[in-house]
Amino acid sequence: MLLTSKTLHGATLGTLYTHITIPHSKIFRKFLTQISTHPELGGFVRRLDFSHFNPTSLFSTERERSNAHNLTSSTLLECLELIPNVKEFLAQEHIGENLSPEVLQKLFFGSLPKLRALDFCGCWHADFRRSFEALLTVQWPKELTISRLSFHKTSTLPAAIFETILPRLTRLTHLDVAGCQITAKALFSIPTSARITHLNLAKCKRLKADEIITFLTRHPAVKDSIQVLSLAHDASNHELLGEDDLFDLLTVLPPTLKSLNLKGSKMKPIHLPLVAPLTRRLEELSLGRCLMASDVDSLLAPRDDMGPHTLRYLDVSDLVASNDIDPLFDLRYTLLKPVSAPLCVLEIAERPFKRLKERRKAVEIAGWTLKESGQRYWLVRNAGQIPKENPYRSWKMGAESWGARKIPVAVAEVGGMYGWHMFTRKL
Repeated sequence: MLLTSKTLHGATLGTLYTHITIPHSKIFRKFLTQISTHPELGGFVRRLDFSHFNPTSLFSTERERSNAHNLTSSTLLECLELIPNVKEFLAQEHIGENLSPEVLQKLFFGSLPKLRALDFCGCWHADFRRSFEALLTVQWPKELTISRLSFHKTSTLPAAIFETILPRLTRLTHLDVAGCQITAKALFSIPTSARITHLNLAKCKRLKADEIITFLTRHPAVKDSIQVLSLAHDASNHELLGEDDLFDLLTVLPPTLKSLNLKGSKMKPIHLPLVAPLTRRLEELSLGRCLMASDVDSLLAPRDDMGPHTLRYLDVSDLVASNDIDPLFDLRYTLLKPVSAPLCVLEIAERPFKRLKERRKAVEIAGWTLKESGQRYWLVRNAGQIPKENPYRSWKMGAESWGARKIPVAVAEVGGMYGWHMFTRKL
C-alpha cells in the first residue's frame, strides 16, 4: 500500500503509526530508530502499547536483555519525547523496572498534553515502587490530564501514591486499583468534577464496607454515573462485604450499573429479594458465597411483578456447595434451558467443572459447552439455543468475552498480559 501512490502512502502511514504495539525490545528499538530518523512519524502515534511485551522472546537471561540496551528507562524517555500526541500509554509488569522517575514525570506532569489513559497493570518491581516514591517529594501540578487510570495489582505502591494522584484527576472516568493499598482518604479525595463509569476496588484490604458504600452513595463523582463496579474479594483471607453490609449496598446501587461483581460477599437467600431487581437491568453479575444452586435458579425465574432478566453473564463460582451445580440439570430447574435467555455464560468453580467434564454428553444435550482458561471455568450456551447477539458493548471497552476482572483504559482487542489478568485469573 505504501508504494501504490502518494495519497495511499500518507493514509497508510497514519494507519501504521496510530496504534503501536511492542511485543519485544527489538521491535521497540526499530520503532525508536524510525521515529528518530523521521520525527514526523512520531506525530501520528496515539497509543503506545506494551501489553503484549515479552522480555524473554529474544534473550534467555536478564543480563543479555540489559546488555542489548533496546528498552531501558533512557530509551523509553527518548521515545516519549518523540510522540507528543500520544493519548494512551499501556504498560505492564515486564517493563516496570524501566519506568524511572523521569519517565513517570513525563507521563504525569503535563508535557504530553493529549495523554488521557495510563495502565500500570501488575507492575510490582522494586524500581517501579522507588520511582513513584521519588515523585512524592516533587511539586505536582494541580490538575492531571489523565481520565482513565489503572494500577491493577500494583500491590507494592504505598497509600501515599494514591493520596497524591487521585485528588488531581478532575476528569477521571475509569479507575482500577484492584489489589492496591488505596485508602478511604484517597478515594474521597477524587474531585467532584470527575464522572466515574468504571471502578474496580477488588481485594482492596485497606477499605471498609461502610466507607465504600458511603462513597458510592454520596460522592458526586460516582453516584450517578457508575456502569461497571467490582467489590470482589477472597473470603478465605479477607471479608469485605458481610451480611448487613449487603443489605446496605444492594438498596442504593444506581440504575446506571451494567456490571456488578460481589464475589466473596456473604450473600444469603435473604438477600435475593434485593438482588432480583438488579437482574432486570444488569448484564453481568457475580454472586456471593452463601447461596445454593436452587437459589440461583429462582433468581432468574419469570415473575409477574417484574419484567424478564437482562443478564448475559452470571458468576456462580462461589456457590456454598461445590457439588450443588449438578441439580441445575434437573428438569425442575430452568437456568440451563432456553427460557433463561439472554443468559449465555455461566461461570462455575473448578470442582463442578472437572466433574462435568466427565459428563460432557449431558452438558451438550442441555445446549452448553465447557470452556476453561487458567483458573476460570465456564458453561457457554451453544449457538442456536437462543437468538444470536452481538457481544459488543461500549462499556466493555473492546472486549468481546464476558466477566472481565480488569478494567481496560483503552478501547482495544484484549490480549497479552491484559488478557491474562482479565480472563485467566480468578481475581
